[in-house]
Amino acid sequence: MLGDEEIICHVKNTGRCKELLLLGVTIYIQRADNPLRKTQYDLIAVQKGQRLINMDSQAPNYVFYEHLLSGRYIEGITKIKPEAKFGGSRFDFYVETNERRIFIEMKGVTLEQDGIALFPDAPTLRGVRHLNELAQCVAADYEAHVVFVVQMSSVLYFTPHDQMHAAFGAALRKAVLAGVKAIALDCVVTENSLCIGEPVSIKLEEVIQSCACS
Repeated sequence: MLGDEEIICHVKNTGRCKELLLLGVTIYIQRADNPLRKTQYDLIAVQKGQRLINMDSQAPNYVFYEHLLSGRYIEGITKIKPEAKFGGSRFDFYVETNERRIFIEMKGVTLEQDGIALFPDAPTLRGVRHLNELAQCVAADYEAHVVFVVQMSSVLYFTPHDQMHAAFGAALRKAVLAGVKAIALDCVVTENSLCIGEPVSIKLEEVIQSCACS
């Protein structure tokens, strides 16, 4: 409902979002630029209690690219290549400094339960494949990062959603043991903006968390 008018919106997220899109919640929409589109609005955020959650699945890549340009994530960047190939794989970013070569894969996180951020909210064979391929990058003497962009603020920590997809959690733990760096970052979300905020702690198995995810 936009005022008194009922409209159809495109939901810019491929996940289930069952805990977000509930009857009576406040949503935030954006008018589309293309007047020929079937739907003239995109649904981009949802109010969940006191927390505003961005759910645009394309947003994490955009805001993380800005984060890379800022130098906050990695200092001394000399090259940023989006959609970078490695063998038969394609990752969201390839980054170079004078001394480092890094493949980075992004995962947007919109699922929150009791203050805990979880991924995935639906089974993701593609996500499992990405983790396995990042481990192959490490074996080829590259750095490899999987970055979970938590599209909200004030979460307690991030953990894989094993109840939803145990294979993803297992693949994440295996990738970390292989040398893939797992990072979670929250976001500052407003009605009109989104930007990377602060690091979020990751909880896997204690032995892995202490040596690879801090």
